[in-house]
Amino acid sequence: MKTVYVATCLAAGLLSGCASYSGQGLVAGKSTAAEVEALMGKPAERVEKPGGGSVLYYPRGPFGRETYAVTLGANGKVQAVEQRLTDANIAKLVAGTTTAREVRELLGPPSATTRLPRLPRDVWEYPMDNIAMPYLLLVQFSPDGIVREVFKVKDYNTEPPSGSGSMQ
Repeated sequence: MKTVYVATCLAAGLLSGCASYSGQGLVAGKSTAAEVEALMGKPAERVEKPGGGSVLYYPRGPFGRETYAVTLGANGKVQAVEQRLTDANIAKLVAGTTTAREVRELLGPPSATTRLPRLPRDVWEYPMDNIAMPYLLLVQFSPDGIVREVFKVKDYNTEPPSGSGSMQ
Protein backbone atom coordinates (compact mmCIF):
# COMPACT_ATOMS: atom_id res chain seq x y z
CA MET A 1 0.00 0.00 0.00
CA LYS A 2 2.76 2.43 0.95
CA THR A 3 4.60 1.65 -2.32
CA VAL A 4 1.48 2.50 -4.36
CA TYR A 5 1.09 5.80 -2.47
CA VAL A 6 4.73 6.78 -3.03
CA ALA A 7 4.50 5.85 -6.72
CA THR A 8 1.34 7.93 -7.08
CA CYS A 9 3.01 10.93 -5.41
CA LEU A 10 6.07 10.61 -7.66
CA ALA A 11 3.89 10.40 -10.77
CA ALA A 12 1.96 13.48 -9.70
CA GLY A 13 5.23 15.32 -9.18
CA LEU A 14 6.48 14.35 -12.63
CA LEU A 15 3.20 15.39 -14.24
CA SER A 16 3.43 18.82 -12.67
CA GLY A 17 6.41 19.34 -14.99
CA CYS A 18 7.52 22.92 -14.83
CA ALA A 19 5.83 23.85 -11.58
CA SER A 20 8.31 25.49 -9.23
CA TYR A 21 8.38 24.32 -5.67
CA SER A 22 9.87 27.52 -4.27
CA GLY A 23 9.09 30.20 -6.84
CA GLN A 24 12.59 30.03 -8.24
CA GLY A 25 12.65 32.09 -11.43
CA LEU A 26 10.24 34.79 -10.23
CA VAL A 27 11.74 38.27 -10.45
CA ALA A 28 10.88 40.94 -7.86
CA GLY A 29 9.42 44.04 -9.50
CA LYS A 30 8.86 42.24 -12.77
CA SER A 31 6.94 38.96 -12.40
CA THR A 32 3.15 39.21 -12.30
CA ALA A 33 0.49 37.39 -10.27
CA ALA A 34 -0.43 35.41 -13.40
CA GLU A 35 3.20 34.29 -13.76
CA VAL A 36 3.29 33.26 -10.09
CA GLU A 37 0.23 31.04 -10.53
CA ALA A 38 1.53 29.64 -13.82
CA LEU A 39 4.80 28.70 -12.10
CA MET A 40 3.67 27.71 -8.59
CA GLY A 41 0.02 26.79 -9.10
CA LYS A 42 -3.03 28.03 -7.27
CA PRO A 43 -2.20 29.33 -3.78
CA ALA A 44 -3.65 27.62 -0.71
CA GLU A 45 -4.59 31.03 0.62
CA ARG A 46 -4.56 34.65 -0.49
CA VAL A 47 -4.54 37.48 2.06
CA GLU A 48 -5.25 41.04 0.96
CA LYS A 49 -2.92 43.68 2.42
CA PRO A 50 -4.09 47.08 3.63
CA GLY A 51 -3.42 49.68 0.96
CA GLY A 52 -3.47 47.13 -1.86
CA GLY A 53 -1.44 44.11 -2.77
CA SER A 54 -1.69 40.63 -1.34
CA VAL A 55 0.24 37.65 -0.06
CA LEU A 56 -0.14 34.24 -1.70
CA TYR A 57 0.66 31.23 0.50
CA TYR A 58 2.04 27.95 -0.84
CA PRO A 59 2.35 25.27 1.87
CA ARG A 60 4.44 22.45 0.47
CA GLY A 61 3.22 19.40 2.33
CA PRO A 62 2.76 16.76 3.41
CA PHE A 63 6.28 15.71 2.39
CA GLY A 64 7.57 19.23 1.78
CA ARG A 65 7.81 20.99 5.08
CA GLU A 66 7.96 24.58 3.96
CA THR A 67 5.49 27.37 3.28
CA TYR A 68 6.37 29.93 0.64
CA ALA A 69 4.77 33.35 0.68
CA VAL A 70 4.73 35.46 -2.46
CA THR A 71 4.09 39.12 -1.69
CA LEU A 72 2.44 41.10 -4.50
CA GLY A 73 2.36 44.88 -4.61
CA ALA A 74 -0.76 46.91 -5.41
CA ASN A 75 0.46 46.89 -9.02
CA GLY A 76 0.23 43.07 -9.12
CA LYS A 77 4.01 42.62 -9.36
CA VAL A 78 6.05 40.31 -7.13
CA GLN A 79 7.76 42.11 -4.26
CA ALA A 80 9.24 39.08 -2.48
CA VAL A 81 9.22 35.28 -2.27
CA GLU A 82 10.02 33.91 1.19
CA GLN A 83 10.08 30.59 3.03
CA ARG A 84 8.02 31.42 6.13
CA LEU A 85 8.55 28.35 8.34
CA THR A 86 11.85 29.47 9.85
CA ASP A 87 13.23 29.70 13.37
CA ALA A 88 13.50 33.48 12.93
CA ASN A 89 9.76 33.72 12.28
CA ILE A 90 8.92 31.34 15.12
CA ALA A 91 10.87 33.65 17.44
CA LYS A 92 8.39 36.43 16.53
CA LEU A 93 5.53 34.50 18.16
CA VAL A 94 5.03 35.91 21.66
CA ALA A 95 2.81 34.07 24.13
CA GLY A 96 0.14 36.35 25.56
CA THR A 97 0.54 38.91 22.75
CA THR A 98 0.53 37.47 19.22
CA THR A 99 -2.91 36.97 17.66
CA ALA A 100 -4.13 34.11 15.47
CA ARG A 101 -4.41 36.56 12.56
CA GLU A 102 -0.77 37.58 13.01
CA VAL A 103 0.36 33.93 13.12
CA ARG A 104 -1.56 33.18 9.93
CA GLU A 105 -0.09 36.21 8.16
CA LEU A 106 3.42 35.28 9.29
CA LEU A 107 3.43 31.49 8.82
CA GLY A 108 0.53 30.92 6.44
CA PRO A 109 -2.25 28.38 6.81
CA PRO A 110 -1.60 25.47 9.20
CA SER A 111 -1.50 21.91 7.87
CA ALA A 112 -3.94 20.79 10.57
CA THR A 113 -5.97 22.26 13.40
CA THR A 114 -7.17 20.58 16.57
CA ARG A 115 -9.49 21.72 19.35
CA LEU A 116 -8.61 20.71 22.90
CA PRO A 117 -12.06 20.94 24.53
CA ARG A 118 -11.00 20.43 28.13
CA LEU A 119 -8.32 23.13 28.14
CA PRO A 120 -10.02 24.88 25.98
CA ARG A 121 -7.47 25.62 23.28
CA ASP A 122 -7.07 25.48 19.52
CA VAL A 123 -3.81 24.05 18.20
CA TRP A 124 -2.38 24.81 14.75
CA GLU A 125 0.16 22.35 13.37
CA TYR A 126 3.01 23.17 10.96
CA PRO A 127 5.30 20.32 9.84
CA MET A 128 8.86 21.62 9.55
CA ASP A 129 12.40 20.43 8.96
CA ASN A 130 15.69 21.31 10.48
CA ILE A 131 19.09 19.81 9.84
CA ALA A 132 18.92 17.31 12.71
CA MET A 133 15.34 16.01 12.35
CA PRO A 134 11.83 16.75 11.11
CA TYR A 135 9.58 18.31 13.70
CA LEU A 136 6.15 19.78 14.22
CA LEU A 137 5.54 23.35 15.25
CA LEU A 138 2.45 23.47 17.45
CA VAL A 139 0.92 26.88 18.18
CA GLN A 140 -1.72 26.88 20.91
CA PHE A 141 -4.41 29.59 21.16
CA SER A 142 -6.84 30.48 23.93
CA PRO A 143 -10.51 31.15 22.99
CA ASP A 144 -9.74 34.88 22.58
CA GLY A 145 -7.38 34.06 19.67
CA ILE A 146 -4.14 34.87 21.50
CA VAL A 147 -1.07 32.62 21.36
CA ARG A 148 -0.60 30.87 24.68
CA GLU A 149 2.15 28.34 23.91
CA VAL A 150 4.50 27.46 21.07
CA PHE A 151 6.08 23.99 20.91
CA LYS A 152 8.53 22.31 18.58
CA VAL A 153 8.36 18.53 18.91
CA LYS A 154 9.96 15.68 17.02
CA ASP A 155 7.71 14.44 14.21
CA TYR A 156 7.53 10.70 14.82
CA ASN A 157 5.21 10.32 11.81
CA THR A 158 8.25 10.62 9.53
CA GLU A 159 10.00 7.56 10.97
CA PRO A 160 9.62 4.14 9.35
CA PRO A 161 7.47 1.65 11.25
CA SER A 162 9.38 -0.47 13.75
CA GLY A 163 9.14 -4.20 14.21
CA SER A 164 8.94 -7.00 11.70
CA GLY A 165 5.39 -6.22 10.68
CA SER A 166 4.25 -9.78 11.13
CA MET A 167 1.82 -10.93 13.76
CA GLN A 168 2.71 -14.44 14.87
